[in-house]
Amino acid sequence: MALLGIDIGGTKLAAAVFTEEGEILSRDLTLLGDRGGKDAGALVAETVRKLLSQKQNNGSRIRSIGISVPGIYRIKEGTVWAPNIAGWDNYPLLEEVKAACASVSQAGAGEEGTKDPVPATDYEAGAATSAIPVTIDSDRACYILGEMWKGNARGCSNAIFLSVGTGIGAGILTDGRILRGANDIAGAIGWMALNRPFRDEYVSCGCFEYHASGEGIAKVAAEYLKTETQYEGELRNKPREEITSHDVFDAYTKGDPLADKVIRQSIEFWGMATANLISLFNPEKIILGGGVFGPAVSLINEIIEEAARWAQPISRRLVSIEGSALGGDAGVYGAGWLARENQRK
Repeated sequence: MALLGIDIGGTKLAAAVFTEEGEILSRDLTLLGDRGGKDAGALVAETVRKLLSQKQNNGSRIRSIGISVPGIYRIKEGTVWAPNIAGWDNYPLLEEVKAACASVSQAGAGEEGTKDPVPATDYEAGAATSAIPVTIDSDRACYILGEMWKGNARGCSNAIFLSVGTGIGAGILTDGRILRGANDIAGAIGWMALNRPFRDEYVSCGCFEYHASGEGIAKVAAEYLKTETQYEGELRNKPREEITSHDVFDAYTKGDPLADKVIRQSIEFWGMATANLISLFNPEKIILGGGVFGPAVSLINEIIEEAARWAQPISRRLVSIEGSALGGDAGVYGAGWLARENQRK
């Protein structure tokens, strides 16, 4: 028996087959490309079918499936809002994945000599649904669940994963349970208000995300390039609209003054946000992860110092602030944990 975890990102789809103990048996990685809407859903479904069939052909089977999605999962409706995937405003992902499972179940049940076939399907209101349980959650929830299972939040009941990548979000574990809010939107801290006055640019992504996400770092650098006409450093070598956060970090490591200014501002924002999370939730740990906390992991001590200026002092002294142990695998481990916890016995 095995578990399937799938992490859907804005640019790629990562999958792993796990043992119940969390050992990865196999991996699968597919680029999303410019797929959106039904094309993106079809890619997820095809990945599910492929991996279910592979295990079935090897005389085993997937017992449960967990999926991490880059946005909001509406539990009651089974639909996904994912701003980085075109056409996924209210996408029926649960229905599509269950149908994919059902198609493999039916094929397996009808083949002679198949060992341990996937269970046959159930039928509700005329639609095929798989007996394999499918559980979907937001990527931010999966990040902290992955760290709780196999990363730096092991043993914690109150911990937060602050994810800084293309966007910003937080997976919040409180008393051993994911904090979801009334409409499954809790943790969307890219909209945390950390600056004033309000700017129209904050409408689409939020204040914190605008200034200190991966995309935000690039935007801030481009804004400075417009006004600092005397600057002739590293970042002048590229058109403003083509600058990425990687360019800014690379220039920062070379001592570029404009890049230093951008990164210093980001440290302030990350520190303030971390302080707010400490004061609001009194966690045991805050894990800093996401794509930006590849290059930014060396800045964690400075973020801790900034957070200490703003946070509730007793809570600040009791919290541990660390980088992710799982890096880019946090989401797929979290999806694997979903599968493990929600399998049918």
